[in-house]
Amino acid sequence: MPNRTALITGITGQDGSYLAELLAQKGYRIFGLVRRLSTPNMSHLAAVRDSVEILDGDLMDQGSLNQAVRQAAPDEVYNLAAQSFVATSFAQPLLTGEVTGLGALRLLEAVRLHAPQARVYQASSSEMFGHVRTEPQDESTAFHPRSPYGVAKVYAYWASVNYREAYSMFVSNGILFNHESPRRGMEFVTRKITDTVARIALGQAKTLTLGNLDAKRDWGYAPEYVEFMWRILQHRTPDDFVGATGESHTVREFVEVAFRCAGIDDGSKRVVSDARFQRPSEVFNLRGNPAKAARELHWTPSTKFEQIVRIMVDADLARLRAQGRR
Repeated sequence: MPNRTALITGITGQDGSYLAELLAQKGYRIFGLVRRLSTPNMSHLAAVRDSVEILDGDLMDQGSLNQAVRQAAPDEVYNLAAQSFVATSFAQPLLTGEVTGLGALRLLEAVRLHAPQARVYQASSSEMFGHVRTEPQDESTAFHPRSPYGVAKVYAYWASVNYREAYSMFVSNGILFNHESPRRGMEFVTRKITDTVARIALGQAKTLTLGNLDAKRDWGYAPEYVEFMWRILQHRTPDDFVGATGESHTVREFVEVAFRCAGIDDGSKRVVSDARFQRPSEVFNLRGNPAKAARELHWTPSTKFEQIVRIMVDADLARLRAQGRR
């Protein structure tokens, strides 16, 4: 089989960088779409920087997406770019809708016009389920988003289904539940926890301030989830799949494990709850059913919850120690 070409939006983020590494190992020619900033952060791409061709583009600019798709002429397109922080979506709902919702539509239109045979992966989210009434959630569970981010992702999901049905395009949704790694952004609660716990262990901080400690999430390991994305686009037909572990844990459990991994015995005394970090409308219990992915894609995550927390805490400890030696 000749080498294939992939276009990845959001390539500098957690998922985009792990996906780029996976595709590089498989011999893909890789194009990455990056918003033109004064100093783009390419740190996550260090391992594959020479294998990635960067294109300027913005999900809010149709012309730049058209140009990027024409230039890349991709066999596969992975739309991972979004305004993906739920708290920010409440503060900036219109921006979130433009980027996360309409941005996906603009990319679909660019592919329809300039690479209609390309296979498209849309990064959908468990936040679309929101106020859930059944557990676990699978591909048939009704959506009831509880944030502007979740609403925008629902729009992008149905736009993807519509382009699949209206234009016979190969467009698939991966409905991914939370997935973490040392590359997770500092604004996300999991990385805030592991970074702060590492700082407490090294005497650089005294307390960890959080919002709702009782929210439950299905947490997986990001490098395994990019393999899931790739498998979706290798499937014989376009379809939608839930990516999850099938287990859920509270934020409180995540905190307890993080302190234990850092060797801190009195961690619970160092946690401060602050209502400012509560969402206006909370999502309490997300737990996915990955049975369809296991059956049809032969994909099953293997890294367990406590392993993920330990990987993140160890990485933050190593990073902070290295910074201290400079």
